[in-house]
Amino acid sequence: MVSLKLQKRLAASVLNCGKKRVWLDPTEITEISLANSRANIRKLIKDGFIIRRPVKMHSRARVRKVHDAKKKGRHMGHGTRKGTREARMPSKLLWICRIRVLRRILRKYRQAGKIDRHQYREFYNRAKGNVYRNKRVLIEAINKTLAEQSTKSTSLAAAQQQKKAVEARQNAKKAAMATAPLPKKNAEVRKNVKANAVAAARIMPEKKEKDKAKPQAKKQ
Repeated sequence: MVSLKLQKRLAASVLNCGKKRVWLDPTEITEISLANSRANIRKLIKDGFIIRRPVKMHSRARVRKVHDAKKKGRHMGHGTRKGTREARMPSKLLWICRIRVLRRILRKYRQAGKIDRHQYREFYNRAKGNVYRNKRVLIEAINKTLAEQSTKSTSLAAAQQQKKAVEARQNAKKAAMATAPLPKKNAEVRKNVKANAVAAARIMPEKKEKDKAKPQAKKQ
């Protein structure tokens, strides 16, 4: 049997592939064995006596099938596991993934204007202290705080509006009382008060003279 090592090496160099991918036509072995240069190899390739085989496909269908099963929980029993729980999925890695999600939400809400910088810092510190176990709990806490804040502000606004209304009514009442004429009964009362005041003014000097005369009589 003729050795075709040289021809295979030259063909692999010309075709720019490995020797295993070079196919030599078994019916034209005598003609191929005479080729001892790259030019001859190119001619044989052109004639179809030497061919570059296609790349063999490495199918991952079975691998994907197993991965899908493992996602569902199959093939994950104690006999399959290698390594401790912490080695297989470190708790620090889980914490990093969770805290990054929470901090991303807080940044997004702050940029959108849903929370101010004080609320951002408060929620940030709480997330750092492991108060919120996932994204849903954090969003619920933010919505609850915003709802309480809005109700508080509306109640304060309503109280201020009510106070203004009361003050306006009181001012209107005072203005109406100042401009309205006095009733007859009040006028008569005022007249009586004035007359009593005049009478008291007349009596007072007489009383003072009597008080002054009393000590003089005692001395005599």
